[in-house]
Amino acid sequence: MTTLTEPVSDSLHTSLTVPRLRVVLMCDVMAGEQDRFLRAYEELRHQVAAVPGHVSDQLCQSIEDPSQWLITSEWDSAQPFLSWVDSEAHREMVKPLHGCVRDTRSLRFSIMRETAGDYTYDGPDPVADGIVRHALTFTVKPGSEAEVARILAGYTSPKARVDAHTRLCRTSLFMQGNRVVRAVEVSGDLGAALRHVAMQPEVRAVEEAINPYLEEARDLNNPDSARAFFMRAALPAVHHVASPSAPAGTVHRYALHYPVRPGHGASVAGLLARQDRLAVEERTALVASTVFHRDDVVVRLVDLAVPAESEPDLALGIRGPRAAGVLARLVELDEHHDLRTTAGVARFLGDAAMQLVTDRSAQDA
Repeated sequence: MTTLTEPVSDSLHTSLTVPRLRVVLMCDVMAGEQDRFLRAYEELRHQVAAVPGHVSDQLCQSIEDPSQWLITSEWDSAQPFLSWVDSEAHREMVKPLHGCVRDTRSLRFSIMRETAGDYTYDGPDPVADGIVRHALTFTVKPGSEAEVARILAGYTSPKARVDAHTRLCRTSLFMQGNRVVRAVEVSGDLGAALRHVAMQPEVRAVEEAINPYLEEARDLNNPDSARAFFMRAALPAVHHVASPSAPAGTVHRYALHYPVRPGHGASVAGLLARQDRLAVEERTALVASTVFHRDDVVVRLVDLAVPAESEPDLALGIRGPRAAGVLARLVELDEHHDLRTTAGVARFLGDAAMQLVTDRSAQDA
């Protein structure tokens, strides 16, 4: 391991593990443009209501400053909102707001608890370690994998300290075939950390070096192109769990990419989240797990106190025949991946495991 430079769901009840999302959009409406803003909102809200995953929204005006407006919306999970907000359809949809709003700020929150009379909805356990987890994923041209891995493994780490409140803690980069997954752990403001990294010359050089090998072309000198690429590459963390006690020995880090059947990404993410929560409660060798999910891309980052091959069921998140049977219905399997057998589970683990390219931690992380 190297170090960062430091200067001094659905039918499977995924709602229990993939929380609903509350989005807050703060708008500063220009003087004289309130009627235009309200007309734009009225048109926009009907279009948003037709987006899959949308639940409801509210429009609020400040009682202290009439130019300040608040649009809140609720979504059944983060995934449908993120898929929509990063789309070309969304960019076209919100254009009518551009001429009447001076500034906007978007905030996204997982709904952790909701009460109404005697009813209480509880989401997953809140993040307790102060670490924000996020991943990016993209594909490279077949045949370029070895060169891309060489480039991504050889860069100089950026400074870990971003500002007084934010720092990079760990970056783990994996590949499987031509798919790249970069998982980051940040203490503080994720957006500030990502902007900081993007401006570092050593990181910019690496990004430019892999440009010719990307399946999806991008122009980092074009802000719209760069923003669109990284938004499409975003792979949000939808679940994280960790053992309350630190392991005594070596911790092994793995990333598993699951071959999800079309339309079943949320179900796979929900199953893995529940299995990992049980594994921690039962004090197994699972040290920590983060499930990243977007559309039908599901990647699970796991830290184990034992090598994965010694406990393949635990490594895959399918302890017990029932969990294995459920996963078997949600992923693409061939005749060698019979999850009812020890040999089949071992083969599936080998195929799902991604190759570790680099794992870098800040010195005091």
